[in-house]
Amino acid sequence: MTQVDFYILPSTETTEQLLFACRLTEKAWKRGHQVFIQAQDQAQAEHIDQLLWQFRPDSFIPHLLITDENVASVPVAIGFDENCGQHHDVMINLCPHIPDHFSRFERVAEIVYQQQTLLAAKRDGWRFYQQRGYLLNRHDMRNR
Repeated sequence: MTQVDFYILPSTETTEQLLFACRLTEKAWKRGHQVFIQAQDQAQAEHIDQLLWQFRPDSFIPHLLITDENVASVPVAIGFDENCGQHHDVMINLCPHIPDHFSRFERVAEIVYQQQTLLAAKRDGWRFYQQRGYLLNRHDMRNR
């Protein structure tokens, strides 16, 4: 059954969510996991694609923005629709809602920043997962 980790950030900025997603991706990839980043839309997918190359000068994370033509299995993939290629290990969800295909992954990371509509959506998400018996973990990054 899918394990869901909620990472609660202190920031009110979307940029911090994306930078945290980059750090989490790097950590998971270095531990040998395949990572799928679920973006809200094409613009956000392209933005995180660029950030993964630039967020740290000494970092290299091999990744690919998934399109209909290239659903190849790469260590890190970024998508903005239901097409998640061959990935089933870790999904980092940047959407306010829970993607329909979340349960095909071993782990899901929900990144929460301090914006009221997002907080409400992620609280609903927590209840959704909880009511269905998924293993939930809460990581409060505000205290670090």
